[in-house]
Order: sequence, then C-alpha cells, then structure tokens
Amino acid sequence: MADLDKEPEILDEDLEPLEVLDIDDEVVEEDEEGGSSFILGKSSPFMTSVFPVLFIDKKLKILCANEACENLFTGFFELAGNYFIDVFNRAFDLEDIRKMRETILDGSNGYSWKGEARIKSRNVTTVQTKVYIFPAELNYEEPAEFVVMFDDVTEENKRLLRSVFMSLLEASKLKDNDTGKHIVRVNYYAKRMSEELFRSKNPKYNRIDADFIDNIGFLASMHDVGKIGTPDDILNKEGPLSDWEWTVMREHTKNGAFILSTYPNPMAKEIALSHHERWDGAGYPYQLSGEMIPLAARITTIADVYDALRMERSYKPALSHEVAVQKMLEGKNSHFDPFLVDVFIEINKDFEKIHDKNKDES
Repeated sequence: MADLDKEPEILDEDLEPLEVLDIDDEVVEEDEEGGSSFILGKSSPFMTSVFPVLFIDKKLKILCANEACENLFTGFFELAGNYFIDVFNRAFDLEDIRKMRETILDGSNGYSWKGEARIKSRNVTTVQTKVYIFPAELNYEEPAEFVVMFDDVTEENKRLLRSVFMSLLEASKLKDNDTGKHIVRVNYYAKRMSEELFRSKNPKYNRIDADFIDNIGFLASMHDVGKIGTPDDILNKEGPLSDWEWTVMREHTKNGAFILSTYPNPMAKEIALSHHERWDGAGYPYQLSGEMIPLAARITTIADVYDALRMERSYKPALSHEVAVQKMLEGKNSHFDPFLVDVFIEINKDFEKIHDKNKDES
C-alpha cells in the first residue's frame, strides 16, 4: 500500500498551485478555436448526477467533486484541492495505483481505467465501490482533465452475502424451534455493548470500530448455527441431558465454525466456535481462558447468557431482569470477562429495553 505521507512521483514541486473549483461556479474552458471543451459547474450533467463523480487533472489534482461524491466520502476524506493518490492510496493496492497513473500519463486503454476501491475508517463503516476513470474531453487526443466515477456497491454486496448465511440460520431455527426471537435480541445486545466499548475509547478495545459494530450486529445471531447438525432428539429433549448427550450437543460449536469458515470476516467463525468458552477456562470446546477467547465471542457470550436467563424454556422458568443481572454479576471473573460485565452493568437498562421491545409472542 502506498505511503500516505509520500507525494506522488509525477508531481513537480515547482508547479504553481492549481485553483480549486467550486461546483456553484460556472466554468467554461475553451479550446484554441474558441469552442468550449469542458464545463465544470452546476450546469454540468456530471455535477448533478446521482453517481458520485469527481474531476482530476493530468497531475491527479482533484479539481472538484459533485454533491453525491462529497456525501459518499463524508467522514473519510477532504476531496477538492488534494491529490487523488494522496487521498485514495489506501483504498487501492499498489498495482492499481501504477495502472491508474499509466492510464492518465501514457494513455493506456484509451485513457480509461476501471477497478475497485475499499475505503475504511474507524468511525464509518467500510465503503466498497467500483471505480471508472475516463477523459472528460472525449474529443482530445491528450485530455487534460479526467472524470472519476464511483459506483457504491457496499449495500448490494453486504445484502447478497448475508442473505446466503441467513438462509442457513433459518434452517437451524427449524431444528431448534423453542428460541423465539432469541437471535434477534442477541444481535441487538451485542451491538449495543460494542457501541459502548467504542465510545469508552479504552485502548484495550481499540479494535472495535464501525465495521466491528456493524458485523457483530449480524453475526452474533449466527452463534448457534451449528445446531443444524445436532440430532433432534438431543436438541429438543425435555429435561436434563446425559453426559454423552452433552458431548454431542457441544459439537455444535465446531460444526458452526465449519459452516461459517467460508464467511469472509473471521468474526463469524470466532463467535460460533468460542461463545461457550469461559473466562476461567472451564468452557468448551477448547477450554480457552481470558483474552485467549476472541473479543466478539466474549461479547456474544454475555448477550447469549443474559437472554437465556430471561427466556422460559421447557426445563426452566424465565427470570426477571433484576435476577438475571444478579446472575450475570455472579459470573464475573469466572464465566465472563470482568471488564465486559462492568460495561453490561452500566447499560443493563438498555438490555432490558431491548428484551421488552422484542419479546416473544405468547
């Protein structure tokens, strides 16, 4: 990946600074015969396009961006007046950057290029776009300005990916039909706790960013997907399980990790495999302890256990919020990450609200 602090090699330090154009200005550049070659300003169809568009010159200086482009990258970059490579270098690999420069400088592929960019920020969820670069002045043999058009495919990709795994989750629910809206609530609890950890700015949990929060808000619900491989007579047995039945039941963690191993974010596999591990090492399947347990799994464990305490099952009554909170406190330093329990206590009323708003139908 290119160095953010390094200026592009094509730049000349002695060049006069270029004027940054305002999209509210009408700017018409004329060719040598006096004919207008290119319009920047609010009358340009590019500037009013629903597609995010920006303009760069041959030195890759960003001249201006339309409103859609400014909106897309709000929270990521300041665009106008900066150099394209300085702004977007972390969004492309080095080979893509090399090809873009060749396209603009040498005219490869008819001065046109297409590729993909992945723009990431701690405070904003990752944006995935298709990127197209082509001359703004199609009638010029050596164009001086270029259009960079972005096609935001973030939600489309996310929706397609998650729909596939949601079908697996629905199939697992058919096996374990006594859970109601449990998985919905677990998602909300896990997301709420992650938001609180993000706001705390504790360096111990600085891996939590906008993407972490967004992902756990979907993947926490997948924690028991491995139960799709658990025999029905064990999964839905009334009363306590025998030792050998517990051995079979515990295999759902490994089964879930196997099912989710193809999910592109490792968080999915971590949650499925480790949400029954305990802080003191007495959990399963691998008796991990402390921070050896992935953070996403530790968060999901608290969400899962709290909701299980609040649920009525064939073998237990539902507990009140107050009793459930007390039970969670009793598990501090043994079952649960003690710091996460402290966070849970601080926001326990939010857990109660989530539960009450998403109650199972009688």
